[in-house]
Amino acid sequence: MNTPHPPEAPKQPIEGVENLITVGSGKGGVGKTTVAVNLAIALAALGYKVGLLDADVYGPNVPLMMGVRDTPYMVEGRIQPLEQYGVKVMSMGFLNPGDKPLIWRGPMLHSVMQQFLRQVDWAGLDYLLVDLPPGTGDVQLSLIQTAPITGAIVVTTPSEVSLEDGRKAVLMFRQVKVELLGLVENMSYLIVPGTGQRVDVFGEGGGKRTAEAMDVPFLGELPMDPRVRIGGDTGRPVALLGEADDQAKPFFDMARRLVERAKAAPRPGARMTVED
Repeated sequence: MNTPHPPEAPKQPIEGVENLITVGSGKGGVGKTTVAVNLAIALAALGYKVGLLDADVYGPNVPLMMGVRDTPYMVEGRIQPLEQYGVKVMSMGFLNPGDKPLIWRGPMLHSVMQQFLRQVDWAGLDYLLVDLPPGTGDVQLSLIQTAPITGAIVVTTPSEVSLEDGRKAVLMFRQVKVELLGLVENMSYLIVPGTGQRVDVFGEGGGKRTAEAMDVPFLGELPMDPRVRIGGDTGRPVALLGEADDQAKPFFDMARRLVERAKAAPRPGARMTVED
């Protein structure tokens, strides 16, 4: 006889945060952090109060991409996030700078996630974007089981290898009853400089087909462009150029779709059970 799962403890809201949105992927190397960083900057440019939590503790790239390397400080027992480009930012990269790796197990990851969520002064945010590690591991489960998530974004590329892992991420969020706000296809195509020719480096249309097949909103395609890479490497993300710029505009379009989806999403319930 199957015994039903007992309900989880009630999820406590994150003080000062209206919407908690996770940005995940089934595998690394798909540009998940690039998407999270530029979305955060676009949302801030559109007038929203935005925070960015770098939860990829094994490979925290947000400090480099946001061009900020200071050390957070405490005020009245609360960690003050650093601010850059109108976005409040917190990352393990601020606390463990350089190339030294973190070798942590589940309980330590759970502890640091709770600190980043509940001991950081996120006051007054419309959106807190959480850049998750790739995959479906301890950090994701710790966050999902303890915090009321408005919804999740899954980032993929058009390649079948990436899409296979992206589908696993979609199913993971569904299994734990997190609303899917949309799927993003990154590195969709390359426009050859000087010719204007479109090259589908990783395949064509796989993200949109997958979104339709899995009944997930499709937030759009993001092209490959050297300026996107240069912006991330130099701490000046392309979204800073504003939506009048051809390479920045897709992030602004995606930010507006994200806002619409978040407004329409059901509010996270107080309790969560995990399906078989």
